[in-house]
Amino acid sequence: MTFQDPSELTRHAMRRARQAVRCLPFQRNFYRNVEQSALSSSELVARSDWPAQTRRRLNSSETEDLLIWLIQLGVLRREVDGQGLTERVRLTPLGREVLVPWPETIPAAGLGSRLVHWCRRRRPRW
Repeated sequence: MTFQDPSELTRHAMRRARQAVRCLPFQRNFYRNVEQSALSSSELVARSDWPAQTRRRLNSSETEDLLIWLIQLGVLRREVDGQGLTERVRLTPLGREVLVPWPETIPAAGLGSRLVHWCRRRRPRW
């Protein structure tokens, strides 16, 4: 069994999360909102200011899939209430750190990054 240096694992997680944030359709305002208060996929889809939240119109199912991917990457977490996990998400400390380079606008990823991201989402161990 081989153990990796924890700082290397952190750098890898950070690179992967930054790439995902650049490839996904969420705008910087979405991440500001989930940093301040929890938000569910259905609440996000129902918002009238969706163009400020996402680059394109998303349906509830697609939004939930994207939120789950960000949870798996450690950018978001499910909110917990007195009865357990809820459908609402919040930004994690890793998510805050991922967004540091982009205080205003998250730049869109190039074609190569999008292709690698697509492969990672479909083949997570890749």
